[in-house]
Parts: sequence; C-alpha cells; structure tokens
Amino acid sequence: MDKKHEKSTGLHLNYEIITKIIEENSKILDLGCGDGTLLKMLIERKNCTGSGIEIDQKNAISAIEKGLSIIQGDIDEGLQDFSDNEYDYIILNQTLQSTEKPDYVIEEMLRAGKKAVVSFPNFAYWKVRFYLFFKGKMPKSDLLPFEWYNTPNIHLLTIKDFFEFCKKRNIKILKEVYLNNSQIISNFRTKWHKNLFAQEAIFVISQ
Repeated sequence: MDKKHEKSTGLHLNYEIITKIIEENSKILDLGCGDGTLLKMLIERKNCTGSGIEIDQKNAISAIEKGLSIIQGDIDEGLQDFSDNEYDYIILNQTLQSTEKPDYVIEEMLRAGKKAVVSFPNFAYWKVRFYLFFKGKMPKSDLLPFEWYNTPNIHLLTIKDFFEFCKKRNIKILKEVYLNNSQIISNFRTKWHKNLFAQEAIFVISQ
C-alpha cells in the first residue's frame, strides 16, 4: 500500500468515526471544512443540517459545488455571528494545530455549540519523537507531511497537552478515540500510553 493510499485510508477512517459520533438529526458546524466531504457525509448519512466555514477559496467553492452551505472565513476571528448553543455539534477536524488562536477557537466552539468534536495529530507519537531524536530534523509523517518552512501547522500539540488544557479550563472530555496506522486503538490503560502510541486523537468535549 503506497503512502498516498495510506493517508486517504486514514482520513476516511477519521470521517467514519466522526460520522458515528454525531447523533441523527443534529445541527452541525464544520470549522475548516475543506472541500466539504465530511459535512456532506453527515448530512447524507445522519440527516444532519448545518454549514461549514473554510478559509481557502478553492476548497470553499468545491464544497459549495457539492450543494453545501459554506461561509468563506477565518475561524481565528471567532464565531461572533453565531448565538450561544446554536449548534448541537461544532467540528474542528485536523485543523486545531493550524489555528493562530487555538484556545480562543475552542472557547468559541464551546460557546456556540453544545458539544465540540476536536481531532489533531499527536506530536508526541513515538515515531515523531524518534525522527526528531535520530535525524535532528522536524518530523514528517502521513499526518505531518510538510517541510518546516511551508507547514500550516503552527501550534503542534500532544494528547497530554490537550488533557492539561481541558483540565485548566474545566472542559469536560466526553469521549476519546485514538488512531494508529489507520486503525482504532482501544487498549490504552494510561494517558502516558495514549500520548506515546496514538498517532491521532479525536475528542468530544463540552462545558
């Protein structure tokens, strides 16, 4: 299996997991929705309603061509146009690490949404640690494929970081899903194991 296929398979699993998490008939907002693939899956499979926000014009147009309601905008500017608890779920999938103000973005998600789904690549994954230790260069992987000078990821974080972030702000973690090599891993016993062996994490959180 080539790396391109591995990456698409991992992304497909990510979408499948989030689609299973979201309840039927939910009102959703997908932040950094890309070309709208996940949003369309949720509308078609779970009878959801909602819209997406995407900063990239090409992606936004692609999502609109899918018949989706898309706002072209910057989520770092907040969600001032949305009222408190307007959505059942607000999704931030593989986008947290590329925001300029991740703490503010999450704060706004939990204000405008009853629940939030947040996923990100785990920078403490053991292969990433080994890459940095042995090669002395910024790590690259399927989830972190960029060079240091052109990466959109400006706030890389770990699972441990996210737990500490939630604890400091009294944010409830309602569900955790961990992925490694495009597979769900469910036998982690401690946060230390999760932080070391999970390549990607998906959290459902609320106030």
